[in-house]
Amino acid sequence: MISLIEIPTDINSSFALGASKGPPIIKKQFNSEATNKFSENGSDLRKKYNWKNIKNLNNEDGDNTFKRISKTIETELHKSRYCISIGGDHSITYPIIAAYHKFFPKINIVHFDAHPDLYETFDDNPFSHASPFARIMENNLAASLTQFGIRTMNDHQKEQAIRFNVNVVPINQSSIDIELKFSEPVYISIDLDGLDPAYAPGVSHPEPGGLSTRDIINFISNIEGDIIGADIVEYNPYKDINEITAITAAKLLKELMGKIIK
Repeated sequence: MISLIEIPTDINSSFALGASKGPPIIKKQFNSEATNKFSENGSDLRKKYNWKNIKNLNNEDGDNTFKRISKTIETELHKSRYCISIGGDHSITYPIIAAYHKFFPKINIVHFDAHPDLYETFDDNPFSHASPFARIMENNLAASLTQFGIRTMNDHQKEQAIRFNVNVVPINQSSIDIELKFSEPVYISIDLDGLDPAYAPGVSHPEPGGLSTRDIINFISNIEGDIIGADIVEYNPYKDINEITAITAAKLLKELMGKIIK
């Protein structure tokens, strides 16, 4: 069984708010009668999942928000090995991984994004959505971090990538060129702005020249290893067009589920 967890918070967003409104719209598109519940690898997703919503997160301070996220993930992991979280801004990945680390001390993170999210701090907020992977790596919560789609790397984040030994895959390198074999568990984090805005206009920080939906599906399909969880973050419905980004997110959710249960 896969727990699909709505995490509606954007208290650590740095620019345009709206990611807190994203989870129910992605859920709506996933549950739509227009959505087939079979993944591309043939997995039957019907009756393989349940939804959970962590409510009222935006009404709390950041520390308590992170505690509630971690506690929820821990509770679900006790009941079900697999969790896929629907954000919300990207700051949620830090408390999620903190919870996962208690069950899986050697996690390999595969991260899709336009931005490396490695800032030591951003706007004087060390828990900004621009900083989750700095917090994860400095606290030794992951054995490795591999990033795809990055196209906004500045000097500070280059230094951080070197400091944490991050494998940043060039944006022009396709999935067929890369071997993704892991002997330890794998966690996948998808920031929807890793996609080109042509595929996902509904994000707060669009960056042209990104990945296609097919690129990400192919990368996921090519991963060899035990995928134990994932998140999809940074959907901003205020920026979307006819909910096309939500439809794309629902598609990626379906393929993640299919890969996990296959």
